[in-house]
Amino acid sequence: MKDIIEHFRVTDVKNFSLKDYDTAETLGYKKENAEEILQDIIKEIGVKQTELYAYNRYALLVIFQAMDAAGKDSAIAHSMSGINPQGCQVYSFKQPSAQDYEHDFLWRHYLALPERGRIGIHNRSHYENVLVTKVHPELILKEQLPGIKSVDDIDKDFWEDRYKSIRHFEKHLTRNGTCIIKFFLNVSKDEQKERFLKRLDDPEKNWKFSAADITERKYWKEYMKAYEDAIEATATHDAPWYILPADKKWFTRIAISSVILHTLKNMKMSYPTLPDSEKAKMEKVKDDLLND
Repeated sequence: MKDIIEHFRVTDVKNFSLKDYDTAETLGYKKENAEEILQDIIKEIGVKQTELYAYNRYALLVIFQAMDAAGKDSAIAHSMSGINPQGCQVYSFKQPSAQDYEHDFLWRHYLALPERGRIGIHNRSHYENVLVTKVHPELILKEQLPGIKSVDDIDKDFWEDRYKSIRHFEKHLTRNGTCIIKFFLNVSKDEQKERFLKRLDDPEKNWKFSAADITERKYWKEYMKAYEDAIEATATHDAPWYILPADKKWFTRIAISSVILHTLKNMKMSYPTLPDSEKAKMEKVKDDLLND
């Protein structure tokens, strides 16, 4: 687990480049052992989730960002399969609604935050506001922001201010007990192409395909630059990014689960200890039940 954390964790970086990360890396893990390793980690996560709920001091927010067909949905399904659904909230963010546009860009994401004792999973997140919007800045105009009348008004300072808002937002959350993990599932352009073709060839996967995915694929370089800028600007000690290789789904799932377990363990939680008066009451209740 330690090798995964150290190899893929990104905090406080300069001149960050996704080219430094191999999308097919497995760190020596073998596919034939992957399922057994994953299940062992998932069992431990289940135990720590119960402790998180009982301790009720922290929440865990897990953010997934990736290009289309990187495997976010399946990664969430497999890596979180051992979690009690009563203690987990999953949100998949689509295009902002008219109501969303009447508020600041963080508003709808704030509403979706997990309560203390729970795990929140955001499939896409507030980072779409510095990723999709940076590739398609015309979308910013829908926000009706003061001083922004055309795309020409969206300059470098605008993006720096938006990154700053994100850093402050995440710092505020961590100060108040929400631990944040940010995953970028790093899929190669060739692997994305293969997965798109499988969606087209397999009738059971046709529903996953959208012509818009092909349109966005044309902006691959622009998206990679947007991700690099966002990660470099927002990778902090309190809210680190993990750049996980996504070409081998079996390893991606091990890596995700390992990071989640590592984070839960670092919370240093414990089960609540009852005061002596409450223990005495419990003993009385126990005696009453035994004598019933």
